[in-house]
Amino acid sequence: MIKFLDLQKITDKYSEEIYESIKKVIDSGWYLLGSEVENFEANYSNFIGTNYCIAVANGLDALRLILRAYIEIGIIDEGDEIIVPANTYIASVLAITDNNLVPVFVEPDINTFQIDSIKIEESITSKTKAIMIVHLYGQCAYNDNIKDLCERYKLKLIEDNAQAHGCKFRDKTTGSLGNAAGHSFYPGKNLGAFGDAGAVTTNDRKLAEVIRSLANYGSSKKYEFSYQGLNSRMDEIQAAVLNVKLKYLNEDTEIRRNVARYYIDNIKHKEIKLPEILIWSSHVFHIFPILSSRRDELQNYLTENGIQTLIHYPIPPHKQICYEALNNFSFPITEKIHREELSLPMSPMLKIEEIAEIVNVINKWK
Repeated sequence: MIKFLDLQKITDKYSEEIYESIKKVIDSGWYLLGSEVENFEANYSNFIGTNYCIAVANGLDALRLILRAYIEIGIIDEGDEIIVPANTYIASVLAITDNNLVPVFVEPDINTFQIDSIKIEESITSKTKAIMIVHLYGQCAYNDNIKDLCERYKLKLIEDNAQAHGCKFRDKTTGSLGNAAGHSFYPGKNLGAFGDAGAVTTNDRKLAEVIRSLANYGSSKKYEFSYQGLNSRMDEIQAAVLNVKLKYLNEDTEIRRNVARYYIDNIKHKEIKLPEILIWSSHVFHIFPILSSRRDELQNYLTENGIQTLIHYPIPPHKQICYEALNNFSFPITEKIHREELSLPMSPMLKIEEIAEIVNVINKWK
């Protein structure tokens, strides 16, 4: 079986450094709020290009904390609206509703899967306080039109950068384009930890201070609590792993681009729609999605031929049981994507023989 993503092989590639880094943490006897987390925050903020990085427990918390901090500061009020792509993973939406804010869905571009910036303005109201863009599958969702909308309507721009570590917009890295960004280091991400982990990046000093306090039970001084906060802190072991893997992220991304280019150049099937790549040097290819009206048949065929695939995602947020009040909404482009999307194996550990086999099997599909 050609795995969709072989995490064991990825770990093996850096195992010696990772073991040494973890051993250092174990031997230190200090497992939370220590030097490894401090080092990671410095390393990652430098990588992203922001003044501040706050390491937190996971990517969902990163987004939740950004919105909660804006509420605490008084920039956003409960009941305000946050624009978000309709075809995102549910975490983007949960962060909004967890803060008693209202998600306003905007359809994506069918070719790139990114939020259609031309459609955003018609959804802006007097209650709109922010646009949350999602760099879905590793491609940049930001553009000059979104920048202009935020400036004209005085909206905060929040980036969900969970799938796009190292993605670029011109000379800037995603995660530094807006007012704040949430990052996930779930094990399957391009930069993955050994468990859940996340971070917020921003250039806003006040926002960073409030987020750091909120993530530490609402405290910036031991046993004194300014906010009713959360326990959302990255542990030292996760930071130690990420400090090792961050050094090789750009190298791994180039391999992902080579895999994607092979797919684009060689998959030739009339019933398969390939993604549009806006800028090759920008895209980090967390996921390589294809569309087919016979998606389930194709997935079964590939499984039978020893190729593991995944679906990102079978049910859009507005059709989930937990959002029953939104179930009657209609977003035809989003629903088509969720009905037809299939993710091919994508990893820096894929061998050329495996990639060629995947393409060969796909092109023979009848």
